[in-house]
Amino acid sequence: MDSSPHYSVLLEESVSALFAEQCGPRLGGPRSGGPRSGVYVDGTFGRGGHSRAILNALDNNARLLAFDKDPQAIEEAKKLAAEDARLTFYHGSFAELQKALAEKNIAAVDGILLDLGVSSPQLDEAERGFSFLHDGPLDMRMDNSRGQSAADWVNSVAEDELVSSLKEFGEERFAKRMARAIVQRRAQQPFTRTADLAKVISEANPAWEKGKHPATRAFQAIRIVVNRELSDLQIVLQEALKALRPGGRLVVISFHSLEDRIVKRFFRDKSKGKMFPPGMPVTEAMLEKELKLVGKAIKASARELEENIRSRSAILRVAEKLSQ
Repeated sequence: MDSSPHYSVLLEESVSALFAEQCGPRLGGPRSGGPRSGVYVDGTFGRGGHSRAILNALDNNARLLAFDKDPQAIEEAKKLAAEDARLTFYHGSFAELQKALAEKNIAAVDGILLDLGVSSPQLDEAERGFSFLHDGPLDMRMDNSRGQSAADWVNSVAEDELVSSLKEFGEERFAKRMARAIVQRRAQQPFTRTADLAKVISEANPAWEKGKHPATRAFQAIRIVVNRELSDLQIVLQEALKALRPGGRLVVISFHSLEDRIVKRFFRDKSKGKMFPPGMPVTEAMLEKELKLVGKAIKASARELEENIRSRSAILRVAEKLSQ
C-alpha cells in the first residue's frame, strides 16, 4: 500500500516475524540458522512482495500458498510460480483457507501472514473504483470478476442500513446526513462514478478535517461492505488457528482501527484462555490457552515512512500457536 504499486508495507518486519525468536520493539534474531522448511501462507499476494521475501527465507523443500481475490494478482502469481515451483496460488479470499488447504492436500501450516486492506494498485488505478480522488466506475470490488459492485449496493441499500454501515465501518459521525443525501440523489439519478459519489458525500459533510478528504470514511465503509472485509477477517483468524501447527506464527498487518481491534481482541482472548467465575481455583492447564503473544505491536520505521506515507497507519501483531 503506497504511492508505488510494488511497495510492501512492513516487509522486513512481517516476514521476519514468521521466523524470529521475538518481535518488538523491533525484531529479534532468527529462531534457527539457515533457510526454513515447512508450509507457509501469504493471505494477500498483491504484487508478490511479501511472497518473494518469504520464499527467500525458505529452503528448497518448503511450500508457500498465496491467496488473493484480485484477478490482476493472478498474472503476477503465475509469473512467480513459473520461476519458483514452491509457490501455489489460490484465487479467492483468505477466509477460504481451510477449503484451499484441503484442495492442495496440506494438512497444517507453519506460518501465516495476513496483510489486510486494499492494495496500492487497487487504490491508484481509477478504473478499479476505490478512489475518491480520481474519477472511475463505482466498483470497489477486490475481485471485480464477481459479486455486487459499490454502485449496485449504493443504489439499492435501504437508508437505515446505509446509515448503520457508514457509522460502523467508517466511524462516520455524519452518517445520517450523508445517507440522506445519497438516497435523495439516487432517486433522481443512480450513482455510477466515484467522483459523483464523493461530491455528494463531501457536500453532506459539514466539518471537513484538515488533511483528510471529506469522503474518506464513507468510502472506507462502502469498500468494507462490498468486500466483506471484517467478516472475512473474523473467519480467517479462526481458520488460521485451526491450520497452524504448534509453534507456528500468525502475523497480521492492519491498516485501520476496526481491523486492528478485531485482531487485538482475538489474540488477547486466545492467549488468556477460558474464562472462569471469580475466586474459582484454576490451573494453567484448565485455561486451555491457544496462542502466545509475541512481542508488542510494531509500526513502520522512520525510514519506511519517508519512503511510503501509506505505512503510517499500519500495525503489525504477532502470535504463536501453543501446543494442545
